[in-house]
Amino acid sequence: MAGPGDNRKSNPYAPVDLEPLHRAVSGCVRAISGEREAEVVFSRDRPGMSGHQIRLPEFSKRPTPEELAVVRGLGDSMALRMACHNPVTHAHMSPGGTEAQSIFDAVEQARIDSIGAKRMPGMAKNLAAMHAEKYEKANFAAIDRKEDAPVSEAVAMLVREKLTGEKPPASAGKVLDYWRDFIEDKAAVDLDRLESSIDDQDAFARVVRSMLSSMEMADDYAGDDLDNDDEEENLSEEEQPRSERENDEQVEEQAGEDSASADDSDSADEEMDQGELDGAEVADTDLDDEADPDSEVAGETKRPNTAFDDFNEKVDYRVFSTEFDEEITAEELCDQEELQRLRAHLDKQLAHLQGAVGRLANRMQRRLMAKQNRSWDFDLEEGYLDTARLVRMVIDPMQPLSFKMERDTQFRDTVVSLLIDNSGSMRGRPITVAATCGDILARTLERCGVKVEILGFTTKAWKGGQSREKWLEAGKPAAPGRLNDLRHIIYKSADQPWRRSRANLGLMMREGLLKENIDGEALIWAHDRLMARPEQRRILMMISDGAPVDDSTLSVNPGNFLEKHLRAVIEHIETRSPVELLAIGIGHDVTRYYRRAVTIVDADELAGAMTDQLAALFEEQGAEAPTRRRAR
Repeated sequence: MAGPGDNRKSNPYAPVDLEPLHRAVSGCVRAISGEREAEVVFSRDRPGMSGHQIRLPEFSKRPTPEELAVVRGLGDSMALRMACHNPVTHAHMSPGGTEAQSIFDAVEQARIDSIGAKRMPGMAKNLAAMHAEKYEKANFAAIDRKEDAPVSEAVAMLVREKLTGEKPPASAGKVLDYWRDFIEDKAAVDLDRLESSIDDQDAFARVVRSMLSSMEMADDYAGDDLDNDDEEENLSEEEQPRSERENDEQVEEQAGEDSASADDSDSADEEMDQGELDGAEVADTDLDDEADPDSEVAGETKRPNTAFDDFNEKVDYRVFSTEFDEEITAEELCDQEELQRLRAHLDKQLAHLQGAVGRLANRMQRRLMAKQNRSWDFDLEEGYLDTARLVRMVIDPMQPLSFKMERDTQFRDTVVSLLIDNSGSMRGRPITVAATCGDILARTLERCGVKVEILGFTTKAWKGGQSREKWLEAGKPAAPGRLNDLRHIIYKSADQPWRRSRANLGLMMREGLLKENIDGEALIWAHDRLMARPEQRRILMMISDGAPVDDSTLSVNPGNFLEKHLRAVIEHIETRSPVELLAIGIGHDVTRYYRRAVTIVDADELAGAMTDQLAALFEEQGAEAPTRRRAR
């Protein structure tokens, strides 16, 4: 006799129970890291590690073997970093130059991954799958010039090849081929020394520093005294690294040439250290005591006092120095010839997407234009006489007169600001699609009489920059606050026509532009620009793929320092500001930060999300009860 359930058929397309898979991966990660208290979470957020928490991508409903290998590779890599990496040693040995620092970080990660790959063949396969997907997402296979190939990744690939014997994956393209001869010619001896010191981070870092000097990428710190780690803070002037002495000499020379401006800058720095001023709100001209407070910078609108003047002080957010922050236009960062070339590269990358995005833009334009058309209310008791209905009086004199009234349209006087995350994690398809969609959206809204500005935010350097160097020179005071140099980019101002700024969006394709992201201060900057506009309605759209990340800041502050500030800024704008804020997360759940937000998995969905979100805003406005003018 058949038992119950014998006639059931398994559904090969049913979702898989992911809980056993989560437990298995979490157990492997904790075992590799050696930390029994390590917490492993699976989410749609960007993978990362903070303290004892490791964040991995959530599996799909029916994960494939390739997807499983990538997630396990990410977990293995983070667990190895937790077990084999000392952040204090790394920070101390890290060079000061931007390019050299990025190479140093990439090679250290290559060392960590190579330790696991050499010990466990299964882990080697997982790490290889992780690297293959990383290079595929960054579109390395499309790089056809040495100038576009990142040297830091090339050095990391070569180091992994030397340590493990594994060649780079096919998705890495020719990045290593472009740089192999240069690296091996300059640093062949040091490359051969790396394997013998793979298990000693300090010795390995010394070999890497020697390798960077041999590659002539370490001129500004070649005189660092690497043998006196514990005596760094007690060095005399003659024993200081050459880069620090040169920086001090440059500062002294500059002070001699313009002592007045230097005094002003010093006083401003002291105020910023006390939390009284914020880099997003203080321009360079504000440091001049003799400047007219009502004067305007050329091309910019006069900015009154804003709601964020004392905000950072209230939420305990500190900025070590705003001296090196930068608000700059795309034309100042790149000459017109290169902008045109980058724009052509952008158009080539997404030629097949133009039709789909264009159709979405046309649909939104029809919806917006329809809201600007004149509309009337009929059969009213007062208003303008409706002459079209006079024929009813001729037929039936007892019929009352009919009046009409034009509805007030609330659509006009609107400005939209697109704030695009220019962090390194956006490299590849996400930033390409974001640039194209911003371009087409600006063109569409301009036709509808809506002004649009396109902004970007990143940092000037990886893992610090001049702000960090200044902090080191000051003796590494505790809890310095934000410790990197901001770069806020204006791709298109609201008053600039689209045809004049079209080429500027190509700047996002420039290699080396995308670095780290400090979202809270970028939101304040974009918000203040909107508040200075004369339009009655102001809309701010944030496009990002992750939470704020700046390694230099987070290494010397609490792990939630930047995220806490971002949440406070969002809450302030959403509850106390007339600016309407909405957000789109690319592969990142931003609904936990923003009230009005949507998350997309693929960058190709960005165009539809942008148009739908903006159209929904205007429809919400159109749904409000119309006001009527008084009858004449």
